[in-house]
Amino acid sequence: MAYLLPILLYLISTTGEIVSDHRKIRVDDDVYCESWRFSVETNDAGYWSTVPARCVQFVQDYMTGDRYRYDSEVVAENSLRFAKTVEISDSGSDGWVFDIDETLLSNLPYYQLIGFGSKTFDEESFDSWVDLAEAPALPASLSLYKELKQLGFKIFLLTGRSEYQRNATEKNLLYAGFTNWERLILRGPSDQGKPAIVYKSEKRSDLQHEGYRIHGNSGDQWSDLLGFAVATRSFKLPNPMYYIS
Repeated sequence: MAYLLPILLYLISTTGEIVSDHRKIRVDDDVYCESWRFSVETNDAGYWSTVPARCVQFVQDYMTGDRYRYDSEVVAENSLRFAKTVEISDSGSDGWVFDIDETLLSNLPYYQLIGFGSKTFDEESFDSWVDLAEAPALPASLSLYKELKQLGFKIFLLTGRSEYQRNATEKNLLYAGFTNWERLILRGPSDQGKPAIVYKSEKRSDLQHEGYRIHGNSGDQWSDLLGFAVATRSFKLPNPMYYIS
């Protein structure tokens, strides 16, 4: 029987190596894609146009699984915790800015059809989706929105969508449960072609010049949050599907 031991050990080691190699291939992709997503969320990745091919399935699993929902809930909880520390004045000048796409409204039904960011952005097809006005709310953001209204914040919606999409955008927001915002700001003719970070900074600056104090700003892109005339606190929601500079 002693001669069987080396054979048994060989078979175990060989099987383990195969399993190990198989797991290594799979785990390496998961680890790489998690690290890639981390670099996106921290803005270390800089400009990128499409999700890496090896990470498309990872992004799909993330966006359609529990993790995306949990991450969004944590952002909303942190936002509300800060909001409750703000002393709201009677002047009506305490503001909070929200982006819309992937911040208040989820375009996941659209991105499910086009590969979760694996293809270059197509403005025509996205505009057709916007016209449907059927994007659902991000549940955590809807809850935060309602809480901020109750606390007394004036809500400003600052989106990269264009002025001609106002009716569809308002219809969609109401459909998703968002009501009583102070102002919906869209790109006008003079805003076309401006980088998002410039356009949104200018619009926040306009609000400040009107006397509003921007305590909080919520967005899924760093270009929603950075630049000038920034909020006291900015809150980045997760979005590994696309990048806007």
